[in-house]
Amino acid sequence: MAWWKRKKEDSSPRSGGHSDALADRMEPSEQLRLLEAVLMVVNEPISARHLAGLLGFPDPTAVRTAVIELNGRYDRSARAYRIEEVAGGLQILTRKQFALWLRRTGSVPAEQILSSGMLETLAIIAYRQPVVRAELEAIRGVGCDEVLRQLIQRDLVRVCGRDEDLGRPFLYETTKTFLKVFGLQSIENLPRFQKILQAESEIASRIRNTLTDQASES
Repeated sequence: MAWWKRKKEDSSPRSGGHSDALADRMEPSEQLRLLEAVLMVVNEPISARHLAGLLGFPDPTAVRTAVIELNGRYDRSARAYRIEEVAGGLQILTRKQFALWLRRTGSVPAEQILSSGMLETLAIIAYRQPVVRAELEAIRGVGCDEVLRQLIQRDLVRVCGRDEDLGRPFLYETTKTFLKVFGLQSIENLPRFQKILQAESEIASRIRNTLTDQASES
């Protein structure tokens, strides 16, 4: 075995405890730079929990605190990027005002243009997932085969299983790409349309009960 290979193997971390010891000796400013370096090289969002274990932060909250510090520095120095929490993780992203110019370079994906039918179908799936095609078509009043095919092709929707009803139709749900495209940390960050519907239902129920009581009294 070559001496340099043996040295490399001997110096590699053998356990999480070794990397934790390194992190304990690290200055806070150095840990911030390390976090920044990791986020600059990853291509996908990486969770705060994973970063905490990887870089020796005590917990995910400490990672998010460090992210706030880094973003403050970026804002004060008018950097063209900042760290965003998207699709369940953290990622360095360029600011929105530069999107058009960056697309001209051909180095970033083109903007996804969705038809009104695709947007309607995507919204229904996002709020009611997992959902079968029959439910989508009942709500929209039109067939959804082609729209679903296009959404799956763009990796915005995927098949997540089968329903237990007769024929066991496919169930559809949104993907991680959907969260990234719309800048959402998770589905929980969608506007609370379900709460609005629930409130409307409760109001309608109270009105019906009031009308019933009035009819009984008369």
